[in-house]
Amino acid sequence: MSAIKNAVVIGASGGIGAALVGALEDEEVRVLPFARSFTGDHHLDLEDEASIAAAAGRAGSPDLVIVATGLLHDAAHGPEKAIRELDPAWLARQFAVNAIGPALVAKHFLPIMPKTGRSVLAFLSARVGSITDNRLGGWYGYRASKAALNQLVRTLAVEDKRRNDRGLVVALHPGTVDTALSQPFRQSGRDLFKPDRAAVQLLDVIDGLKVTDSGRHFAWDGSEVAP
Repeated sequence: MSAIKNAVVIGASGGIGAALVGALEDEEVRVLPFARSFTGDHHLDLEDEASIAAAAGRAGSPDLVIVATGLLHDAAHGPEKAIRELDPAWLARQFAVNAIGPALVAKHFLPIMPKTGRSVLAFLSARVGSITDNRLGGWYGYRASKAALNQLVRTLAVEDKRRNDRGLVVALHPGTVDTALSQPFRQSGRDLFKPDRAAVQLLDVIDGLKVTDSGRHFAWDGSEVAP
């Protein structure tokens, strides 16, 4: 990747995260991977701010940080199809992982990123977080938490311009990728990307970003996702 020398990938144990690590290493970028399931110096839990701060303290000064995480379902919960299925604890957990945790990553990682020159803090978001694009309803917690993430990205971008006027903060929609997150909810006839291809597509989008793109949300093909 042009100008990128040191990268951090958070969520590196997941399908997209692991593929991003591999793709960056193929480009001879030094990569520091973090994940909740990792131990020791590579452990980072989005629901534990102390672990986020500790990871940032070991990360040096990365010029690219990618948060490749997301929570759509777990063993006990799936995306809500109707309001009768709303559960406050599950809603809170989706916000914790999809919005609050990424915001805390920004809190601790943006200050260590370069203060001059190009840098990129990118978060995996989702097209279903677009309020404009919501025509089907459902998936309350995932939609709302990703919409919150998109607003956080915009707000972070405004503030970060005061720290580094060439820094970018963006949200990225990877499309439907062949991972555990999407597996129960794939629709026939829709493009399904393998993680390796998705990673390369996302890195191509990052590589093509302009300074004026900060605060915006882009899909895997470089098109902008409406707020």
